[in-house]
Amino acid sequence: MSDRKRSTALALASALAGSAVLFTAPAAHAAVVDVAYDCKTPIGDKSAVSPIDIKSVKEGDGYKLTMSFQKGVSSSPIELGKGAMSPSAVILVGGAEKVSVPVSGPSNPEAVPPDTPIKITDLSGTYTPKKSGKVTFTAGVLTIKAMGTTTTCTPGNSPGPSLELDVTAPGGGGNAQPGAETTDTTGDTLPQTGPADSALALGTLGGTVLLAGAAGVLWLTRRGQRARS
Repeated sequence: MSDRKRSTALALASALAGSAVLFTAPAAHAAVVDVAYDCKTPIGDKSAVSPIDIKSVKEGDGYKLTMSFQKGVSSSPIELGKGAMSPSAVILVGGAEKVSVPVSGPSNPEAVPPDTPIKITDLSGTYTPKKSGKVTFTAGVLTIKAMGTTTTCTPGNSPGPSLELDVTAPGGGGNAQPGAETTDTTGDTLPQTGPADSALALGTLGGTVLLAGAAGVLWLTRRGQRARS
């Protein structure tokens, strides 16, 4: 193969490899949001403000959500022994779809002194989207069960989202990303694909073009050899 043909093939391969990096991971935006809880307790109404952080990790078809409290909420007039308090909450999903995701966490690892704000352990749960697109995650109702009693804390300040995320539903259902929908020669719509599928399709196309180019160069080379003979 001549130097010119070899340089052309290498340039094509580099261009195809470079174009694949245009497909990046889904964009996410997180913020710590102050949530003002109005709590209904066995000893009356209480209120407290806690900064809330929500994080997401992709797991299989879904997303593991972790809700963290940076300050304690509510309190107890008596000491709560180790493991006496069980917390749970809901995370409100908005945007591409509107659902509630239940999250829960372990009991208090240490005893809580009386009249001390109760530090909530990290709460986690799994969100599996049914629609693709941008969604938001906002702190919802918090429930604390301790020593046979239930305390319900409701956000009273209409807090904003703690997390915004671009999600892809299993099979690419719902609202597909722009440009992801394709059609075949019969006009039927093919299954919608997400960014990862698009990157895979590009890689497959790139490999096909590269192989076709190499085959063409080989054919021209052999043809030239036969002509010289």
